[in-house]
Amino acid sequence: MIKASVNKNAQIQAGEMFRGAGLVISEEEIAGIEVVDFGLNNFEREGASILTFVQTGRIAVKVIALFPNQILPEHWHPPVGDDPGKEETLRAIWGDTLVYLPGENTLPDGSVPDGKERYYTCRKMVSMDPPDQMTLEPGVKHWFRAGPGGAVLYSFSSVARDVLDGFTDPNVERTTIITKD
Repeated sequence: MIKASVNKNAQIQAGEMFRGAGLVISEEEIAGIEVVDFGLNNFEREGASILTFVQTGRIAVKVIALFPNQILPEHWHPPVGDDPGKEETLRAIWGDTLVYLPGENTLPDGSVPDGKERYYTCRKMVSMDPPDQMTLEPGVKHWFRAGPGGAVLYSFSSVARDVLDGFTDPNVERTTIITKD
C-alpha cells in the first residue's frame, strides 16, 4: 500500500530515469507507470516502477525502473494451462543491475533485506551492465537489485500474466493499493 503522493513522485522519478536512459516517452506514459510495492509497504527497498509499451495475448514489452539499491522480489513465471509460463529477456539499458538466479552462492553479505533471508533463495549473482541481456526460461526463480545509482531494464517476454507470478515471500501482493494522502 502506498500513498497517492508516493505513487506520483515515483512515476515522475521513473520517467526521469527512462528519459535519462534515452527513451522518448510522453507525459501520458509517465502518468501510466505502474508503481509496485508488492504489498510489502516498503517501496523504497522492495518495489519497481514499470511502464508497459505492449501487452497482447502473445507478447509483452516493458521497461522497468529500479531506484537506488531497490529490489524486485524473488519470483518465477509459472505455467498457465497449456502455456509453460512466461519466457523473459532482460536487457540492461542504464545503471547497474544485479540479477540473482539458482546456483552457486555468490551473494555478498547484506544484499538481502534484513529478516527476509528465507524469501531470497536464489544466491547466484550475475551483474548486468548496458547493453548486457539474458533470457530467463519459464519457471526459473529470479530477483533483481539495482546498484547504488539505480537501473533501467527492458523486459521482452511472451505473454505476461504478472498477477499470476509466483513469489517466494507469501506476503507479496502483486496488485498495489494506492491510498489517499
